[in-house]
Parts: sequence; C-alpha cells; structure tokens
Amino acid sequence: MSVFLGIGLGPIQTGIFLSGAAKGGFSRIVIAEVDNKIRDAVNAASGKISINIAGPERVYTEAINGVEVYNPNEKEDLARLIQAASEADELCTALPSVKFFAQVSEWLKKGFAETPDKYRIIYTAENNNHAAECLKEAVGTELTNTHYLNTVVGKMSGVVPAGECEKRGLLPLCEGADRGHLVEEFNKILISTAPGIEKRKVQNLYEKADLYPFEEAKLYGHNAIHLLLGLLGKNAGKAYMSETREKKELIDFSKTAFIEESGRALCKKWSGTDHLFTEEGFRDYAEDLMPRMTNPFLMDAIERISRDLSRKLSWNDRIIGTVRLVLGQGFKADRLLTGAVLACKALFGDDISLVKPGLKELWPSPWGVEQEEIFSKIEESWKQGVKII
Repeated sequence: MSVFLGIGLGPIQTGIFLSGAAKGGFSRIVIAEVDNKIRDAVNAASGKISINIAGPERVYTEAINGVEVYNPNEKEDLARLIQAASEADELCTALPSVKFFAQVSEWLKKGFAETPDKYRIIYTAENNNHAAECLKEAVGTELTNTHYLNTVVGKMSGVVPAGECEKRGLLPLCEGADRGHLVEEFNKILISTAPGIEKRKVQNLYEKADLYPFEEAKLYGHNAIHLLLGLLGKNAGKAYMSETREKKELIDFSKTAFIEESGRALCKKWSGTDHLFTEEGFRDYAEDLMPRMTNPFLMDAIERISRDLSRKLSWNDRIIGTVRLVLGQGFKADRLLTGAVLACKALFGDDISLVKPGLKELWPSPWGVEQEEIFSKIEESWKQGVKII
C-alpha cells in the first residue's frame, strides 16, 4: 500500500501535490489540517474535492477522490496522523511559513520512529529557500532513508470564499465547504534531488541537482516582477492584475525590468548552470510568465499581490533583494527602483523623511555602506518621480 501525507490543505497542496498524488496512484491520500470546518466538510463529502484550474481561455475543474483529513490538535485524529506518517512514502508540507514546523515536527518524529528505515520523500512548499533544512532540523532525528526536498513553486493560486465562488461559477473545495481553490494551469514544479528520487509517484515534479539558482530566478525574477507590475497597477488605479493588460506601458515596463534588469543579473550570476540562464532562455521565461501573471481567469487581486510590504521590502526579499542583485552584478536597476519607491510610498507614506527610519527597522543593522547606497538609489528615484518609460 502506498500512502501520501499532506500537511496543510491550501491551494498549493491541492493544486500541485494532491493532484500529483492522485495521478500517481497512491492507495491513500491523507491530509493534516487544523481547520475543523474544512476537515469536516471534506470528510462528510467522502473525501471528494474539486480544484478550479485557470487556463489561458477558460476555467475548468479537476476532482480528487478518497482524501482523508485529520486535525493534529485532536487526540484521535493525531493518532491517525502519526500512523499515516509512519506509513507515508511521500509527504508534503504546504504551510504558511516554516515557523509552523515546530507544531508538526513532534508528531512527524513519532511517526517516523515507528518505521525508521523506511524510504520516504518529504517535499517542503513554504516558499523558503531553506524550508527542507528547517524541517529536517525541527524533526531532529537523522534517518538515512528520509529525504527532505526543497521546491520551487512557480504556480499562482488562491483561496476564493464560497460566496465569490458562486458569483464566478467556481466549485467550492467540496460540498459544504466555505471556500474554493483556484490555481493556474501551469504545472511544472521544480524539486531538489535525493538518492532513489526516480521511485517517486507524485506527478509533475522535476528534479534539479542544484535548485538554488532556480529559487533565485523565482524570487528575483517571477516574484519581483509580479510585485512590480502589481504596484504599477495599483498606482494606476487598477484592482486586478488582468486589468494591467489595458495599460500596455505597464506591461512593457515590467517585461523590460524582467529581461534587462533581473534577467541580465541572474544570467550573469548563474551563467552555465542551465538554459534558463541564457539570454534566449530567460527571455522565453519572461514571455511565458507575463501573460500568466495577468490571466483574467485567475482574477488575481492587486491588493493581494501588494500586501505584506514590510516583508517584501526586507533586505533579501523580492524588492530590495532584486535591486541588490542587479546592482551587485554591475547593471542598472532603474525600473526595479521605481517599484521600491512605490512600495515605500505605500508602506511609509509620501514624506520621504520617513523612509530611511522605516527601512532601518527592516534592514540588517548596523546601517552600513551598502544600506546607504541602496537607500540613496531609492531616494534618487523618488525625487525623479514615477516615470513609466
């Protein structure tokens, strides 16, 4: 009997890993989820869930049957999850943050201890370059045949409230659920590798011997430009990413930043690693992503894209991290700096004197030469005004 165990029942889990597990033919698909409303709804529906998939021309659905959901905060459910962890061949954590590993590592450790020699693969999908290492450290036990893998999830997705599902003709996650999951059609997910990886059953996963360059391409390419376009759209009074298609200059500005700023820097840094990090490969990457970012069937709210700016303006994240990368590789980052200005205005207000103290709270201390250099670039761009050229 083959068992897949997922931890967290969000759209990344359902739209990638449960979908891939169902296609892989696992005997059991088990989920750990702390939300009793969704647990009870799925179990009452005999484990049948539906995923809404946004293609370039329509939304269609995919059904997965036989999903079992248990809450690790309840005694009887916890016992079932520990047993499932002991039997699972492949697992996936898809939690909001790696900080939640502390809440799941104890029962995972108990399950693994029952079958210490079992070969198992654990995918970590928390949008953190070192999620696998974090989970391994949290579990603590060194098991030769247990392999923790990082992922690069270049797939856009979201949760849609039940009322909105009804308005938009989307299916809820299951009968009686208070939400639906909407994911884009793109389904090529990169994972790190491990001995015996060819045995895996979850479909649509593609291993890379060195995942880190692709993680940087996701954060400093895909994520950075997604946010830049969202900030430009917000500045232009748009509510959804698809509405930026009405402003060709915003699309062109963002695509140029993608290819000539972050793209040139990433290609220089990771030259020779993969075809992606060539002029042709990165241009193809950008040409593919721009229409996906603005897919009208995703109904991706700009407010969602531009939230949590304290994190996104932090030293290594998608705005400042990308600017630092581009400048560090010897290129100009003028368009990306426009995004930094818009993010600073949204977070700190229109008084430039408040920006430096605000950034000092977000960036590493002590404030040194590089911090001053990056701030001065933002200040210069701020004074020039937002120019879409």
